[in-house]
Amino acid sequence: MPADIGRDVVHQATGLVGAIVEWSDAAVVLRDDSGRDHRFRNTPGSFLVGGRPITLVRPTPIAGRVSPLTASGSIATPQAPARVARASRILVEGVHDAELIEKVWGDDLRSEGIVVEPMDGADDVASIVRAFGPREGRRLGILLDHLVEGTKESRLAATIDHPEVLVRGHRFVDVWAAVDPRVVGLDAWPDIPRETSWKDGICLAVTGSAATEPRAFWRRLLGKVDSYRDLDTSLIGAVEELIDFVTAG
Repeated sequence: MPADIGRDVVHQATGLVGAIVEWSDAAVVLRDDSGRDHRFRNTPGSFLVGGRPITLVRPTPIAGRVSPLTASGSIATPQAPARVARASRILVEGVHDAELIEKVWGDDLRSEGIVVEPMDGADDVASIVRAFGPREGRRLGILLDHLVEGTKESRLAATIDHPEVLVRGHRFVDVWAAVDPRVVGLDAWPDIPRETSWKDGICLAVTGSAATEPRAFWRRLLGKVDSYRDLDTSLIGAVEELIDFVTAG
């Protein structure tokens, strides 16, 4: 069923009734009768209309008008004011992670009042969580690189056990690799020896020059990212889930 703005639907799992105010392939935002927005994952059959499960798809185009989309695939709200920042936060490992999320999800983050902050690495994540003081209404979402079984990041994530904290991640050693290599003309990111800095190795392998600074290459790579379609699904899913989590609390 088309996710037409203003259509009333029921979120099947929670029973919440609301009007659609935002849609993307990954998520739907419903506004309840009190004016509060609720973000839900857009999965097949997760909403009800007339008591029947439905799947929300791209809204019906209005004749003579094309609904613009944000870089994340959400329907853009013209001149939507930024919301006052929530107490909840999303933390990422570094500045590049934060810049990439801003490039793709920035419009969504501002409309939801979500602040994304870099941690400068994940080694101190447990103490960062304690210092933040998560509690009801003050949730914390954490995005880690290389969150796969057996990695340092997976061991760090296992130390976090709090109902108001959610840790998610992507499968790559560095967030650079979560960008589709085709945006810079590659079929795949080259393999870099473990003893070589991954960023330095990528710069040398791609540009052919050891003099290329990672900062300069990152500006080039980030500039090639237009939307979520340029990112790996493991990163897309992790970010969408973290946004859902911090906006639900």
